[in-house]
Amino acid sequence: MMRDENCIFCRIIGGEIPSNTIYEDDDYKVILDNGPATKGHALILPKEHYRNFYDIPEELATGALKLAKKLMVRMTDVLKADGFHILQNNNEAADQSVFHYHMHLVPRYRGDQGLLSYKPLPVTKEELAALKEELTER
Repeated sequence: MMRDENCIFCRIIGGEIPSNTIYEDDDYKVILDNGPATKGHALILPKEHYRNFYDIPEELATGALKLAKKLMVRMTDVLKADGFHILQNNNEAADQSVFHYHMHLVPRYRGDQGLLSYKPLPVTKEELAALKEELTER
């Protein structure tokens, strides 16, 4: 199994650092975040070390999303959440701070501090059309 001895998540997965595990199988460990954004904030960690979404094999990325759906439904019911964020950051520019692929499961409650606020950028129809042309696969 691929591990990085300097990675805090690899050390948690290996049992060197204690965690509050809420789910575990052969491929993933899901732990409560020690610095939660909201009550129940959890992290899906693949047991093998991959830096981020760019590096994780497609089947493990797909499995993480399926697991997120299963846990989101259960956590919403148990915690009486009003909504849910599923977040995944890649590289420093996107606020990734631990370089072991992980997915945040963040229950949302009316009146909580809120996440993901942004001010929409001004954009013209022409700019969007040009961008669409650049990004469309042919």
